[in-house]
Amino acid sequence: MKKGLYLFLLFMFLFAVSCGNPSSSSNASSPEIKRGVKPIADDEIAVIEMENSAAFGTIKIELYSNIAPQAVARFMELAREGFYDGVTFHRVNETVIQGGDPNSKDDDPTNDGQGGSSKPNVPAEFSDIEFVSGIVGAARVADPNSANSQFFITLRPEPNFNENYTAFGKVIEGMNNARIISGVEPKVKERPVEPVRIRTIRIEKRD
Repeated sequence: MKKGLYLFLLFMFLFAVSCGNPSSSSNASSPEIKRGVKPIADDEIAVIEMENSAAFGTIKIELYSNIAPQAVARFMELAREGFYDGVTFHRVNETVIQGGDPNSKDDDPTNDGQGGSSKPNVPAEFSDIEFVSGIVGAARVADPNSANSQFFITLRPEPNFNENYTAFGKVIEGMNNARIISGVEPKVKERPVEPVRIRTIRIEKRD
């Protein structure tokens, strides 16, 4: 009788341990998605000045700290430090233009897209903002929490990006310049042979 009771208690203990807390493991792999929050533009904007301003002009971006505060803070911090000075848009296609990799400052195209700042990665701040034309997102690798310094601008609606990348801003002026950049030829894979270089990114008060 005692042996049977012991086996029953052991079984119940093992069952409880194996069930655990399903929500904890789910949250670890699936970041929360902020839903139903209207983006509110910050008082400051980002102005991307291109090295070849005659060809590519400037791109102005409004930032959404109420949607992705950590991504916005990192972008502004790096811009103010001059981190983006001299980087290129190393990934250019009909979907996005992507930049922000310090590796793109050198003459080796094979390491583009692999670099970042020395600062810790920024956790995912996913929302239900749709990635339509002009949305600015935080680039990352497979890990949702791997955004660091790289960013991209969408050139058309990309439903597959929705709720899978952190959207932290939107182009309010210069989308035509972004499209001009996207059409640069020739390219090696997605990297323009002639570097499309950012001179600087300024953070300034909205008009």
